[in-house]
Amino acid sequence: SNARPPVVDFSILPEGCIANVLSLTSPRDACRLSLVASSFRSAAESDAVWERFLPSDYHDILARARDSPPSVSFSSKKELYLGLCDQPLIIDKGTKVILSPSTNRHLIFS
Repeated sequence: SNARPPVVDFSILPEGCIANVLSLTSPRDACRLSLVASSFRSAAESDAVWERFLPSDYHDILARARDSPPSVSFSSKKELYLGLCDQPLIIDKGTKVILSPSTNRHLIFS
């Protein structure tokens, strides 16, 4: 038979629910899913989603930054995540920390 599966209207779901689901994926998947529907886009931009992609000790890392607070200000957790993936942060006595987008873990280089 040519029965089509039912269409699901995700716009009826609360944004917080969508954000919670997106935060269980990966940063790459969250960005991809943001293109599916406006309700996904709004949830994918939320700090709640990107907070879960940051390492649990990111507050400590930022506090230990040589340039504390970092001279580059971030207007969202997504910007912070992308910034930490893009450019190493210098902490303590010159140790470099960068976030690995494939694992969401920070890498430390002396």
